[in-house]
Amino acid sequence: PRTLGQAEALDRICELDLVISLNIPFETLKDRLSARWIHPASGRVYNMEFNPPHVHGIDDLTGEPLVQREDDKPEAVAARLRKYKDAAKPVIELYK
Repeated sequence: PRTLGQAEALDRICELDLVISLNIPFETLKDRLSARWIHPASGRVYNMEFNPPHVHGIDDLTGEPLVQREDDKPEAVAARLRKYKDAAKPVIELYK
């Protein structure tokens, strides 16, 4: 669960035996998420580090340009991660 409300709802419907918390450095997350580019017409997703197109910035199948969603740009990703961290704190405390 991402929020305390989701965690509390989950606890009402099932009993958890195990909780796993992944601690990944902020910069690693930001870099990986910011490397995502898409082909808007098809929805194909590329990651410039782990699954790059054959030609930088160009869709492999159509030859059309790839775009980076506004929420995948580094500044937006950083803001999303800060917001997530704030929301996740009470969830992590609940399951400690």
